[in-house]
Amino acid sequence: MVKRFEIYLLNLDPVVSGDPRASRPCVVISPDEMNRNLSSVIVAPLSSAEKKYPTRVQFEFLDKKRAVVLDQIRTVEKERLFKKIGDVSSSAKDRAISVLAEMFAE
Repeated sequence: MVKRFEIYLLNLDPVVSGDPRASRPCVVISPDEMNRNLSSVIVAPLSSAEKKYPTRVQFEFLDKKRAVVLDQIRTVEKERLFKKIGDVSSSAKDRAISVLAEMFAE
């Protein structure tokens, strides 16, 4: 099962195939209850750019600085997630949840 805050390579090809040509790392941000029961997940892309926006959560991944780009979330079919490559750190998870709560609060 796909779990919240796992990092996957996302197949961006127009038609999903076993050999993706275009891919990008992303973080699953949808809650696990949704991930268990729906065929789609909500994801946010990962970026290596060091832009310090309030909607970007900085953390280290694969020995480099990365950011979860929460201002570019989207819903995708699970079949587009073709390879798990890691997990977001605990401190980055907490910061991401805080940013998401602030983004969608009244």
